[in-house]
Amino acid sequence: MRSRWKRVLLIVAILAGGVVASIAMSALREPPAKKEAEKLDMLVEVQVLKPMNANFSIQSQGTVRPRTETVLSSEVSGTIVDVSPKWMAGGVFEEGEVLLRVDPTNYTVAVDQAKALVKQRQIEFDGAEKLLSQGYRAESEHASAAAALASAKAELVRANRNLERTFIRLPYAGMVRSKEADLGQFVNPGTRVGVVFAIDYAEVRLPLTDQDLGFLELPGAIDIRDTGAGNGPEVELKTVTRGKSTSWKARIVRTEGVVDEKSRVTYAVALIADPYQLLGDDTVLPMGTFVSATIAGTRREGVYRVPRSALKGASELLFVDDQDTIQIRAVNIVRSDADYAYIEGGIEEGERIILTAVESPVSGMRVRTRVVGE
Repeated sequence: MRSRWKRVLLIVAILAGGVVASIAMSALREPPAKKEAEKLDMLVEVQVLKPMNANFSIQSQGTVRPRTETVLSSEVSGTIVDVSPKWMAGGVFEEGEVLLRVDPTNYTVAVDQAKALVKQRQIEFDGAEKLLSQGYRAESEHASAAAALASAKAELVRANRNLERTFIRLPYAGMVRSKEADLGQFVNPGTRVGVVFAIDYAEVRLPLTDQDLGFLELPGAIDIRDTGAGNGPEVELKTVTRGKSTSWKARIVRTEGVVDEKSRVTYAVALIADPYQLLGDDTVLPMGTFVSATIAGTRREGVYRVPRSALKGASELLFVDDQDTIQIRAVNIVRSDADYAYIEGGIEEGERIILTAVESPVSGMRVRTRVVGE
């Protein structure tokens, strides 16, 4: 029993000696040297600016509409007795093709009566002229016979014209937008029977701001005075049809010449040839389609292009000078799009701008730089 306690005390003494020795050795060891942490300047990506020549394009949008549209009305009264199978919404007809026919019976009779009257008046006039030459008739009687003959001929012209008006047709190839009269319906002069439009050309009205006009060369009054259609910039029209993006070529032919009082925009008109592709096999461009338009603009030389993300506020950039310090300067932005801003003035070739987002930048703030391309 006594030997057991001796062993326990010995183990405790050994452990206590080890702890004391460890503390003593730690006290004798020199502390590590203190070193202040090095504070580094912020690392930013910069772009070296170089001038370039930029071909600008203007974005707009509009709805396709026919260049020529006609509200058809009857010019005579009567019952519609014949209807073309193309007389329906979407029906395509040729130039001069008869779409509707009003009952011509009364007008055919009127022509026959007018012809008979002309013959009678011609006989009376010939007799009066013969008697006048023989001295048996007065000059006034001859003039009266001549007037009666002229009146009869005018009535024949009117009767023929009314008979022709029983045919309802157009002087162009087109499409029926809507029909408002059909077989068996009685119509009076002025009765609206339908709406049709020509399919040789379509138009799109494109709104343009005053700033947009500064980058376009639009046809003026002198350009369109002789031909009615100016040779303006090309336009690419785009829309999605049947889930697929489709484009068409067009050209600005005129402006409407006034500024809209409400929106303060000027409308330019783009012309599209053969929108229903009667002469080709491309995708048709139906009337009423909403399209986006990209208009070829003017060319500017010596401008600087910078990412829009580099702009601070509306028109400021963060420059880095030769001492790698930030300088905040305003620049003259002449145009911008979704990705880039184009600048004239306030920049010199070779200057560096910061592309990295800097929180709360101040002029004179030092940075480290890394040059990147666009």
